[in-house]
Amino acid sequence: MSKQVKILLVDDHEVVRMGLRTLLERRENIAVVGEAGTVEEAVAAAARTEPDVIVMDIRLPDGSGVDACREIRGQRPETKVIMLTSYADDEAIYGSIMAGAAGYLLKQTRGQDLASAIGRVAGGESLLDPGITEKVLKRMRRLAEGESDDLEVLTPQERKIIGCIAEGKTNKEIAEVVFLSDKTVKNYVSSILSKLNLRRRSEAAAFIAERRARSKDVD
Repeated sequence: MSKQVKILLVDDHEVVRMGLRTLLERRENIAVVGEAGTVEEAVAAAARTEPDVIVMDIRLPDGSGVDACREIRGQRPETKVIMLTSYADDEAIYGSIMAGAAGYLLKQTRGQDLASAIGRVAGGESLLDPGITEKVLKRMRRLAEGESDDLEVLTPQERKIIGCIAEGKTNKEIAEVVFLSDKTVKNYVSSILSKLNLRRRSEAAAFIAERRARSKDVD
């Protein structure tokens, strides 16, 4: 890295953010320009600080780091996002890639490796932790070979939400069912439509209705 890279840290635990800040600010070519603990704070902080790279926790109190990644990159595609999590969850990995994350690392990653990853991502590379790369490749192969059903591209939460859409529920009604904010549900709906190549809620409802009808025919 020749120029100084601006970093935004997103994690709901202040102690984790403090640790990351201390670790990264030891390097003269990295500047931590902001911190956030929720999806809403992350989106606002990204717009305000315009970071080069965001180190993003997957699990946040008001939603998912995947949602935040998707919204931030939708507003500012040049911002790179590295997902940092304690768990190598298949759905989260795949969701992160679909949301445009440039990297996915486990929190067990050494400090030097994280700093190196930030430099590589800032330079335009994409990367995944070696321990989870094969999982992603296997899933991508299954999808390419048509071994998975249409809904496998959705996370469990997204499947629950599209089911609610099919029942005609509004975002507010869905929010009450899944215990999320209206805004977070709206982000989920946008993600669902994008993953299924649909344009509006009515098409999502029709998609589920058709799928259920096919299932009954098979039975």
